[in-house]
Amino acid sequence: MNNMISTILIVIGLVFNLLGCIGMLRLPDVYNRLQAATKCVTLGTCCLLISLVARYGLNDFGIKALIAIPFIFFASTIAAHALIRGAYIYGIKLWEKTVVDEYAEVTNKTEENQDPDCK
Repeated sequence: MNNMISTILIVIGLVFNLLGCIGMLRLPDVYNRLQAATKCVTLGTCCLLISLVARYGLNDFGIKALIAIPFIFFASTIAAHALIRGAYIYGIKLWEKTVVDEYAEVTNKTEENQDPDCK
């Protein structure tokens, strides 16, 4: 039973990782790409780590996997937030079909303040 649960979690994790990689290739701008990288790949990697716990139990592998899960969640979200904020402050423009820019309302950023060389 544990092997079946572990195999299902591995397949789910691989599918999420694959979708995250495809999203990084297909999405139009850096902000959407980082969203795909953060959400899909984090969930996929955590499913793979949970599959280790299901397969091997709470021995050395399982405990290390359980310890790694919070680190992956926090590190990937904080890193993505820092990268997106840095890209926005640097002046990398949003996709032309973006409807709402809530961060511009907070920072009072206008088109005149953006770097003209960034596309």
